[in-house]
Amino acid sequence: MYIRKSIRSYKGKSYVNYVLVESVHTTKGPRQKTICSLGDLGARPREEWLKLAGKIEDALVGQGDMLDADDAAVADIVRRVKKRRTQTEARQSRQPPSSPSTPPASSSSQRANAGALIKVDPARVSTERHREAGPVHIGHQFWQRLELDRILREIGLSVRAQRLACAMVLNRLIAPCSEYAMPAWLRRTALGDLLGIDFDGLEEDPLYQVLDELHPHRAAIETALVERERRLFNLDATIYLYDLTSTYFEGQCLRNPKGKRGYSRDHRPDCKQVIIALVVNRDGFPITHEVFAGNTQDRTTLAAILDLLTARADLKEGATVVVDRGMAFDENIAEIKQRKLHYIVAARQPERDRWLADFDDVDGFVPVLRQPSPLNEGQKKTKIEVQTRRDGEQTYVLCRSEQRIAKDRAIRAKHEARLRADIDALVKRIAERRLVKPAKINQAIGRLKERYPRVARYFDLSYDAHSGTFAAPLNEEKHAKAEQLDGCYLLKTDRADLSGEELLRIYLLLTRAENAFRDMKSPLAERPIFHHTERRIEAHIFLCVLAYHLLVAIEKTLRDQAIHTSWATVRDTLKSHQICTVVLPNGDGPTLRIRKAATPEADVQELYRALRITAQIIKPQHTLIPPHSD
Repeated sequence: MYIRKSIRSYKGKSYVNYVLVESVHTTKGPRQKTICSLGDLGARPREEWLKLAGKIEDALVGQGDMLDADDAAVADIVRRVKKRRTQTEARQSRQPPSSPSTPPASSSSQRANAGALIKVDPARVSTERHREAGPVHIGHQFWQRLELDRILREIGLSVRAQRLACAMVLNRLIAPCSEYAMPAWLRRTALGDLLGIDFDGLEEDPLYQVLDELHPHRAAIETALVERERRLFNLDATIYLYDLTSTYFEGQCLRNPKGKRGYSRDHRPDCKQVIIALVVNRDGFPITHEVFAGNTQDRTTLAAILDLLTARADLKEGATVVVDRGMAFDENIAEIKQRKLHYIVAARQPERDRWLADFDDVDGFVPVLRQPSPLNEGQKKTKIEVQTRRDGEQTYVLCRSEQRIAKDRAIRAKHEARLRADIDALVKRIAERRLVKPAKINQAIGRLKERYPRVARYFDLSYDAHSGTFAAPLNEEKHAKAEQLDGCYLLKTDRADLSGEELLRIYLLLTRAENAFRDMKSPLAERPIFHHTERRIEAHIFLCVLAYHLLVAIEKTLRDQAIHTSWATVRDTLKSHQICTVVLPNGDGPTLRIRKAATPEADVQELYRALRITAQIIKPQHTLIPPHSD
């Protein structure tokens, strides 16, 4: 059960009403059934609206301890629902058992009366057609909660295409596989029971067709989905976090002009790739995405993404754009300011060096206790110190992280050890006269500087052709300066209304975008991509984005209930909840088959309650099979 807002207009005035609804399974698929009207919930705080449905459902199934004793409004709603159900059952009991409009039963099987009693042979009782139901049930409920069926219907997709699109997105959410393997996975789940589709004869070709149908409508779907999520979760629309990643292909990828070799964040420089740009809000919900060629520089993408935000997400003046140091160039900052937006960026290395003396001012720092990850409360808290400096129109935040000091030193030590080993190898080649020409030696020096840009600047690498000697002395001054700046980074912004701590906390939200990429690549298995054409590759990435919408909506709903659990843990917990057919032989009489969901385990029930989802996946379906058909 959940609550739906209804707005009606009468004589020029709008009237708001809230109704309690539940999802029911029909022959035409899932439908919403109105339980009762709740009137105007304006007096109740907004954050309690979604909890109200859970309280009512718990009370209706006899869990009185979940109902607040002092909540008279909830108790009144429960009484009204029970009264309405009693009246409905009374009306149905007065109806004749059959009517002329009722179709006759089939000769091979007939619907069983749910209240009838039959004799059962216990020795022959069995179960069959077990299907995993918990994960697909949760995914399908959130698919409906985000109104994706409506969104796909409005762009012109047929009912069958909507169902197949739902199945493909849920596959990426639960057990990602190729389109070729997807029909077999669908047949192993209860998704056919939920969607009212028989997947027995499904092959991969219709799934590829759905990819082609979705591709031209990606922008419209994304726009409608963002609007729905803002209303459903009351999301903030003032902070936009922008980051990029790469994803690689298997094969030559000759039919995709965007497939290029470039800087691989997946450490696969041998494969062609594309760059995926993603903007999320402060709660981690995707706002917009775009696919760029694999050799695109990060700094060149910002203007295009701001255009997409304006078109798809109604980007307002005064919003704040947060980007990492890879885009902290003057032209990008000018682009943001030209659009009358604010920015928070991490300054690049040369600009950080300018504030070296200020980083040495220990007394000027204010401690900030960084909170642990919401998905890992046992994580050790990180101590960060900040101090704020104002320079013209810009505010600088000097940040020093205690944990990052050790990390920076470990990284530099590892790179220095590798550089020194390569320097020794080069010296040996020169001494053994395997490398003689000065031009070749200088090329080797250049490759070392290119391979180790982080630490090569601390060494004065040179070769004297006249004396034939190679030198690589350590520049003590540069090395000492680097050690002083270990664990230090610099933020800059044009916002003067926030403290250094507030600016730091906003910048740290950028990890939400990084988490999105990590989830899309690991549990959603975005990589590697096996498609060959540009539209199929972009549609595949779009499916992963849609699946991530469901993932973050599930985790957000749990966080609102103070349950800090990842989707991977939720998915594994739900696997124990299944649907099966119970076969009840009646001696020499007809066999009764009951298709129903199992009773969920306690931990599964707890998740359903937290997510405000009914544990009744489908209504039990009773079928009598005559003896000769058994």
